[in-house]
Amino acid sequence: MGAERVSAPYDLEKSRDMRVEIWSDIACPWCYVGKARFEKALAAFPHRDGVEVVHRSFELDPGRAKDDVQPVLTMLTAKYGMSEAQARAGEDNLGAQAAAEGLDYRTRDRDHGSTFDMHRLLHLAKERGRHDALLDAFYRANFAEERSVFNDDERLVELAAAAGLDAAEVRTVLADPTAYADEVRADEREAAQLGATGVPFFVLDRAYGVSGAQPAEVFARALTQAWGERTPLKTVDAGDAEVCGPDGCAVPGAENPR
Repeated sequence: MGAERVSAPYDLEKSRDMRVEIWSDIACPWCYVGKARFEKALAAFPHRDGVEVVHRSFELDPGRAKDDVQPVLTMLTAKYGMSEAQARAGEDNLGAQAAAEGLDYRTRDRDHGSTFDMHRLLHLAKERGRHDALLDAFYRANFAEERSVFNDDERLVELAAAAGLDAAEVRTVLADPTAYADEVRADEREAAQLGATGVPFFVLDRAYGVSGAQPAEVFARALTQAWGERTPLKTVDAGDAEVCGPDGCAVPGAENPR
């Protein structure tokens, strides 16, 4: 999809910090890969100590019932009209892309389901200063570990506690479906207002928008441009990159999106 032009009202305080907002979903493999690529670029950015990173919620499958869990390969063939061979090839390709970034990725026997509760817990984690730790834990559990993260509250409690949250507080949030629901929906509405139709979607200082799991050098260029001037949005000359959207997740070399 390449770079996206975004526009929305926003009062940005003029400070040394540059804000990067990242819309993503735990079920999105390109979000998993894109986060690693962005962080590689940020680690090498000369002004990295002046960059604030804010993660925001985006569900690829909003409204999916909590107990509606199925194998990823089954979901791909049923929802996107892929053959089983195409679905397997797409997963193998994603596994190779993840491995290139130093990430583990199970190409078989993963589940797909609702991520709404995980997004609610991520908002709790944001308030407690543990958001990035929990997001990494959810990504790792979903894409690299054997036990499913879907429709299993105790699994989410374990992951959240390991990321530094209070287990009792996590159980309280999970027991109340309204807890942090408004925050999740607000993030999703804002993504729509900014024109995001797929994730990952990166917005730098409300001045530059970068869509997809771009190479690290594209993120590096965007960081440099955004740091250099605070002006209305300019697009980054990036070309196409892989995203996940309502029609699936793009996989290089695959005949159909996944």
